[in-house]
Amino acid sequence: MEIRSEQPKDAEAIRRITKMAFASIEHSSQTEAQIVDAIRNAGALTISLVAIEDGEVFGHIAFSSVTIDGKDCGWYGLGPLSVTPSRQKHGIGGALVREGLSRLTKIDARGCVVLGDPDYYKRFGFDNDPGLVLNGVPAEYFMRLVLNGRAALSGRVDYHEGFSAT
Repeated sequence: MEIRSEQPKDAEAIRRITKMAFASIEHSSQTEAQIVDAIRNAGALTISLVAIEDGEVFGHIAFSSVTIDGKDCGWYGLGPLSVTPSRQKHGIGGALVREGLSRLTKIDARGCVVLGDPDYYKRFGFDNDPGLVLNGVPAEYFMRLVLNGRAALSGRVDYHEGFSAT
């Protein structure tokens, strides 16, 4: 398996994988593929990685900047993370998360937030922080990871407008 930055030729495979990966997720809006497209089209994908093997894309992760109380504070949002269903539970998503966080660290990011399964994301160091709020979601599913030894921030987090894609 190789993890590399997304290339223009990967967009259709990413769209297909994302749709498949979220098709059976109970709390999914089923718009995750549209979200990735909207963020890409806006030029707001800070980090977009694919997992490939034998030339086939079977995993994807996206990171885009978020604001805290309306300000760019050097924080990023992880998501969506997608792996072809037949390849899930083989460490591919974890490898994508670790590589993405490593790249965020290299660009001197201050932190990262994620909306997702706490049992999954806490293994990477994410944790709940009552000081950071994403309106309209249960607090236990919204987590943060402070990077580069920076201090945690507090406030209302807003993702890129592409997350409102429908």
